[in-house]
Amino acid sequence: MDLKRTQLLLLFFAFLCAQVRKLNGDSIPGCIPIERNALLAFKEGLKDPSNRLSSWVGDDCCTWEGVACDNRTRHVIKLDLRNTHPLSYADDPPYNTWSLGGELRPSLLGLKYLNYLDLSMNNFGGIRIPEFMGLFRQLKYLNLSCANLGGLVPHQLGNLSSLQYLDLSYNYYYHFYGDIVEIDGFLIIDNAIWISRLSSLRYLNMTVVKFKEGVHWLQALNMLPSVIEIHLSDCGINTTSVSLPHVNFTSLSVLDLSWNSINSTIPGWLFNISSLEYLDLSFNILWGIIPSAIKNLASLKVFDLSDNQFLEDKIPVELGELCKLQYLGLSDINISKSLHELDKAFTGCIKNSLETLYMWNTQLDGYLPDWLGDFRKLKYLDLSGNSISGPVSASLGRLTKLVGLFLEGNFLEGVMSEEQFANFTKLKYLDLSQNQLILNLTSDWIPPFQLQELVIGSCKLGPRFPAWLRMQKNIADLGMSSTGISDAIPDWFWRSFSQIRYLDISAVYLTLQTSSILGILI
Repeated sequence: MDLKRTQLLLLFFAFLCAQVRKLNGDSIPGCIPIERNALLAFKEGLKDPSNRLSSWVGDDCCTWEGVACDNRTRHVIKLDLRNTHPLSYADDPPYNTWSLGGELRPSLLGLKYLNYLDLSMNNFGGIRIPEFMGLFRQLKYLNLSCANLGGLVPHQLGNLSSLQYLDLSYNYYYHFYGDIVEIDGFLIIDNAIWISRLSSLRYLNMTVVKFKEGVHWLQALNMLPSVIEIHLSDCGINTTSVSLPHVNFTSLSVLDLSWNSINSTIPGWLFNISSLEYLDLSFNILWGIIPSAIKNLASLKVFDLSDNQFLEDKIPVELGELCKLQYLGLSDINISKSLHELDKAFTGCIKNSLETLYMWNTQLDGYLPDWLGDFRKLKYLDLSGNSISGPVSASLGRLTKLVGLFLEGNFLEGVMSEEQFANFTKLKYLDLSQNQLILNLTSDWIPPFQLQELVIGSCKLGPRFPAWLRMQKNIADLGMSSTGISDAIPDWFWRSFSQIRYLDISAVYLTLQTSSILGILI
């Protein structure tokens, strides 16, 4: 009797252990047969020139390339078929070889527990996004970017109420005519109301998706209470409401409306989104002033207004109160002021945070002011294409973190000595061309930096060839036209710069040593 009781107890404990293992997520071998069949049927519709789905054989679909299953239930929850060979140029052999194409079959609906789908960086030849995509009610992540899809985006995507991430960016279908790439069409939004039903959405990227005129895109987006990032660059948007009765997307951190044709003043509702960290309004047709309400965007780290040529010349003092701002783009705006007149806008706490300042082609004049040297974190400074005159201010020497300095196309003059470059230990890009500067640098000077780009055309260097260039091992772009050099090109030049991409030594008087050139060409 005791033996029988002991056996029963052992069986009971074995059963309990099995249940505990199940609850702890111990995997069940294999995958769900109906889901395996759904994947195989989906594969039949695909073109796979590289045979990268060759692992899709056998019973356990959870081990197949791009497929992931829940450890406990073995249901397929993730399908990641993105092309892992990103497109680097239009007719890129690795990209085309590894791209999936063909049709997107509805057999995929057999994956009822799918919450992640990525078909990005493939080439589906301009086919439409199928309407059945809106039936994946558990889908949280959908990435169809750069997949050569076209036509109307189906409203059925609005049924994806669990969706948190949606990326339809950079979809345009194209054909090759010899060496010419011709774009035939884009994804199109004819009615944005369906977007408002994506109540769980946190990330939206529709870059290059074209919105038809009159589409109420802003009203739809304003009904997304949880959205954090919105990318609508180059969407053909030409109008927007200047005001909104109530701003609902109060969690919004990133907003990109660049490369559209928005023709209005800077919309006032933007300044009610205090959570904004990134705001890109560049390449539009904005006009009027930058309002003092900019101070409301205290969290802003990136602010780009470049290429809005009709903005007026007033830069508010409040801009200098953006204590977290790291990137400021004000290029191609008609500021038409002396740099000294901007001191109040640039002497607040902004000087303690700013890392990038782009103000090329803004009709600036006057001298380089001392306050520029107060931006101790500045990495990139671009004041090119203006009418700035006088010497290069010694205050720039205080910018010890500079990576890129671009002053080309001004009226700068005077002598620049080695001392002015002494603190530029991080410098990689230097453009001083189209000025009247004299570079007084000795032949034995050892620069504290390693440049990748050096453009000093029209600066006076000669008559001797600058020996200090020999120390620059990383230069890919070198412009030295009209520098007053009259000398033989040394042997080391061709050896040091054999991998150079761009070289301009026009309008200088050089003696070529043929043997040295042949030594490089052979």
